[in-house]
Amino acid sequence: MSSRDSASSDITPEVLLRAYACGIFPMAESVDDPTLFWVEPEIRGLLPLDGFHIGSRLARTVRSDVFRITVNTAFKSVIDGCAAPYPGRDDTWINRRIRDLYTGLHEIGHCHSVEVWDGDDLAGGLYGVSLGRAFFGESMFHHARDASKVALVHLVARLLAGGFKLLDTQFVTQHLRRFGAIEVPRRRYRALLDDAIAGNADFSRLPMDVSGAEALRIIAGREAL
Repeated sequence: MSSRDSASSDITPEVLLRAYACGIFPMAESVDDPTLFWVEPEIRGLLPLDGFHIGSRLARTVRSDVFRITVNTAFKSVIDGCAAPYPGRDDTWINRRIRDLYTGLHEIGHCHSVEVWDGDDLAGGLYGVSLGRAFFGESMFHHARDASKVALVHLVARLLAGGFKLLDTQFVTQHLRRFGAIEVPRRRYRALLDDAIAGNADFSRLPMDVSGAEALRIIAGREAL
């Protein structure tokens, strides 16, 4: 279900947070379309934090620390990476309004990025919205193999350590199914959401320099926190 919004001045970061609390989020038709429309899927994608699956090859990559991971240090660059066209996708739903709104959320502490670096180059990353104990994944990108997957692994470790209960992926793709993503009907999602946003979580509980091995231990439940 969706509804188009044509009043550009009506949506602020604070309004956006209230929308997330109600289970809806904005999208744009294209990067050149200045309008947004609200989306509330009949079927919602979730990544269960207690059922996150990591393949053995990816686990080896994460453990090797071939990439350097940072958090909230290059937020605008991550959005730029997510919005950039790539083979198979010539357009994006991330227009200027989306960039400005989520940058505003970042500035008030409700939107976060995970960056993956190959030397001094940003090789991949992701960003999303935090509200209570819920995290809403927005988009990810990569320029190097496995970079966005490594970002997701570090995100999940951070959410588990910080006391989050819900990781919303909006929709489920075949890519996300490999990590254990599931679909739930709207009514079930709303119950999970209401429970998650009622509590408090700490996205910054883990230090910046968490190793790949530490992230894997947290996900496996072997880390005492």
